[in-house]
Amino acid sequence: MRAAGIIFLAFGLSACGGSGFFQPNPPESSLPSGATTDQSRPQARPETIAVKPPANARSVEDFDTTTAAERKEAAAAPKPAGEQQLGETIASLGDVSKPGFWLETPLVTSPAKGRVFFPASGKSAQVDLIPIDGPATAGSRLSLAAMRLIEAPLTDLPTIQVFSGG
Repeated sequence: MRAAGIIFLAFGLSACGGSGFFQPNPPESSLPSGATTDQSRPQARPETIAVKPPANARSVEDFDTTTAAERKEAAAAPKPAGEQQLGETIASLGDVSKPGFWLETPLVTSPAKGRVFFPASGKSAQVDLIPIDGPATAGSRLSLAAMRLIEAPLTDLPTIQVFSGG
């Protein structure tokens, strides 16, 4: 009985080697015509990758991990041609542990690029528009970095204008 178990184990382990299940790279013959192993893997996006706040973050400065260059780029980006106003929304501060410039809003039904404008300060920020469930009249959640950039009070519920990029 013990010998049968050892044989079964050896057979099972041999199936995992060489051309088995756990092969890190597919054999070239299984790739589409003309593709190489490197081409079949997902490529990193050229965009800046947002940095998560440190686990011991306590202050606004700790949680806002955007760089001065990222803030300048988000603020200075020109209004795209064909930009369309989606409406106004009341924005609360979103998840401070989620980095970047974004707005979670029921004003969109699919992810898109856009812009938010805060009339009280006259400032705007380029953001990723992220759909959430709810009627268009429901509130939205704005990232810490975007709220700071448009100079909206973090503890208030500011009314902002939302635009989709052209």
